[in-house]
This record gives sequence, structure tokens and C-alpha cells, in this order.
Amino acid sequence: MTRKILFIAVALFVSIGAMAQDNWLHQVEDMIEQGEFKKAEAFMSSMPASVRTSQAVRIDSLNTIMERIRKDFNMTPDDGAKLIREKMPRATTEQIAKWKRDRKIEYMIIDGKEWWFRKSVRNLWLLADELKENHDAEKLKTYNVRRNYYLEAMQSPADANGVRDWRHVNITFSLDVKPDVVPAGETLRVWMPFPYENMRQRNIKLESSNLPVTMSEGSEHHTVYMEAKAVKGRATHFEYTFSYDVAERHISQQDLVAMVEPYKTSSPEYKKYTGNHPPHIIVTDDMRSLAREIVGEETNPVLQASKIFDWISLRYPWAGAREYSTIKNIPDYVLANGHGDCGQVTLLYITLVRSLGIPARWESGWMLHPGEVNYHDWAETYFEGVGWVPTDQSFGRSAVGTPMNSYYTTGIDLYRMASNEGIGDVLSPAKKYIRSETVDFQPGEVEWRGGNLYYDKWNSHLNVNSIVKIKR
Repeated sequence: MTRKILFIAVALFVSIGAMAQDNWLHQVEDMIEQGEFKKAEAFMSSMPASVRTSQAVRIDSLNTIMERIRKDFNMTPDDGAKLIREKMPRATTEQIAKWKRDRKIEYMIIDGKEWWFRKSVRNLWLLADELKENHDAEKLKTYNVRRNYYLEAMQSPADANGVRDWRHVNITFSLDVKPDVVPAGETLRVWMPFPYENMRQRNIKLESSNLPVTMSEGSEHHTVYMEAKAVKGRATHFEYTFSYDVAERHISQQDLVAMVEPYKTSSPEYKKYTGNHPPHIIVTDDMRSLAREIVGEETNPVLQASKIFDWISLRYPWAGAREYSTIKNIPDYVLANGHGDCGQVTLLYITLVRSLGIPARWESGWMLHPGEVNYHDWAETYFEGVGWVPTDQSFGRSAVGTPMNSYYTTGIDLYRMASNEGIGDVLSPAKKYIRSETVDFQPGEVEWRGGNLYYDKWNSHLNVNSIVKIKR
């Protein structure tokens, strides 16, 4: 056999092998999508040993996804109906069936048996019009608090970019792996969030840590990385303290309309942030049609983005979310189910505005509002002639019909710690096994040589030590 023929034969063998690999993967993914978990598990177990060895991490990831879905969908219909009737004794079987048809109760058929989402009953009172509790007082309270943050910021003059009211923040982040979740002597690998430099964050400094730290490089998830060996009978503690300066930023719609210029559509950045980022940011014909329907005859990108923002705010209430890693495409999920948490509506916003040729990207980390410290996701929208402008789609929902709604369309308060400037990136240093959170990054990630450690094996905590106004 000549060298040329041998090369062609080897290339053909590799190509066939790759196609076969993709084929089995698609088959298993389809089985999982249809709720045929036992069939998927049996299929993977029956594959040749060589394939199971070479694809061990991918097989582990697929099995992990099924395990997470089972954890999320762990309520029987009888138990769910019982919980509903504890709050609404006269709820009928027909009403419950209608709520299921209307997707107010989320459920799955797994291996021929119906299972309800573990948060479905709690979400029902947020989603079903006839059951919605009176949230007016709570919404007013939230609005007033956030309006006070805005009014406080307005007391400081803005710079040329609309940035104002700088504060110095000091934070301690800790993560504790529970005792004996891995054998003694095994190395635990831990990634934890860290802020990055942008227009609203600067002077970032790692103040201290209880173990040696490796800072991330080249990833859109900014992290500190630590390792430690597990000790029998003891939790493994990771801790670091950091500081940074953070500011409020917003630009009014009126000013943006006056400043915006035509997009430079040939630039690499424009193409990147109006294109696809599978699996969750996909510009399809259906998304384009929906976006055009929303904006109508409007052609100004500032006003188009505002129409998308308002459309989502009015139609997709907040509800407790299932694990992102188990959802095939999050914007499609929001559209189909009629609700979404902060990250889910943010991904819908990004996809819809990209469908109109408006660049948008993800940003996330933590909200640091006094008494409300928690994970949070938002976006940034790019307007030519201005640059990247923050957009908090989820906060806009709590301010529908008020002046604060337009504020969060093109602005953000200072109580933030942004650590992610994208979704689903490779961690640095690289993680071997599937992440606990495959889209976002906030509580941290942990693994050892035997696999990923899910949230039930460890706890993390962010403590705001101080937020101090920086004197001019």
C-alpha cells in the first residue's frame, strides 16, 4: 500500500470513527430528551469496552445529567396534589390537569412514570393567574429600596461614560468540602469566583488566602484555583479575601438615541456578539421572526432593544429554576414554559437582540445589596458610538410600569461583583469532569480524580466585609 493510499485509509477510518462516536452520542441525547433513562444507561453500558474507555468522561457527564434530572423531578403527582390542596383544599383533579397542560406545573415522564419538578408547587402560586398571591406590598418595598440606591448614586457626578459613585468593597469567599466525601489523601481541586476589570470594576486585589492560589488565565469565568488533600473525618476549608472598587453606571435612553451610530458589521467583535454561542444562544429563523414581531417598524437599535426588554419583563415572571445543565436550550425553555429566573430571561434577551443584529453578551456574578446577597445574572448591550451598556433584564421585571424599569434597561446599580463575562467557557486550569453548573459560575466548582463533586458534597459562602464610599 502506498503512503498516499495509507494516509487516505487512516483518514477514512478516523472519519468513520468520529461519525460513529457522534451517532451514539446523538442517540443517547435523544433518549434522555424522551425520558428513556434506563434505555440510555443500558445503551451506554453495552457499548464496546474500547469506546467506554475512550469516552469515559463524556459517558460520566451523560449519566450525571440524568442523575440531576432525577433530583430535580423527584415529586410524585400524588404528593404534589396533596401540597396544592394544603393551600387550596378545593383544587380539583381537572384544575390540576389544566395547570399541567398550561405548563404552570412542570413535570416529566421518566421511564414511563410521571414526576413533578421539585419546585413546581411553589412556582404554581407565582405562575397561575387565579392563584397568584398578593405581591404588591413586597414589590413596592423592593421598588423603593432599589429607587433609593439609584437616588443615592445620582448625588455623585458621572464621568464621560456615565459611571459614578465609586465604592471600595472587601469580600471573603469560603468553600468547605464535607468530611469523607473523598478518601483521605486524595487531592481536591476547587475553583471559586473572582472579579475582573471592566468599566465598573477596578483596583482588584487578592488580599489573602489560606492556601496557595492560581489565578485564571484566558477564561471568561474569572476564578481563583486551590488544591488541598482530604483528611479523614475533617471538612476541607478553602478561603480567600479580595477587594476592588465598583461603581454605578447608566445612560439614559434619550442620550443613547442621540449618540448611537450605525454598526461596523464587519468587525470581529460585532460578528462574535451577534452570532451563535451553542447550546443556549442560537439565532434561528423563529427567533428572528419573533424579534421582528416585537419591535415592529422600529429601526433604532436603542429603541429596539428597549422593546425586547419590556416585552420579556411583561410576559415572563420569575420562578424557581431547574438545573441549567439539564436544559437543552434555555431561551426555548423560557418561551415554552412562560417563566424564567434571572439567567434564563437574560439568555432570552441576548438571543432576541442578537437576532436583530444588536450585539449583546452575558455578565454575571453576585448581587451585593444589603440583605439580598445572592447569585445574579444580567447582560450588556453594545451600541456603536457608546460601547457596552449594562442591561438587567430580571431587575426590570420588578420595576415594570415605573421609572426604574427604563433605568435597568440601560443601567445597573453598584451593588455587584461581576466575575463572568460569558457562559459555558473552559475553566482555568481546565476541569476534567462536567461542571456542577455548565452555563454560569458563582458558588464554585469542586472535583477530584474520581469525578465532579456536586453541590450536596460542599458548601460555599460569600461574606461582604465592607462597602465604603470612596471620597473624591
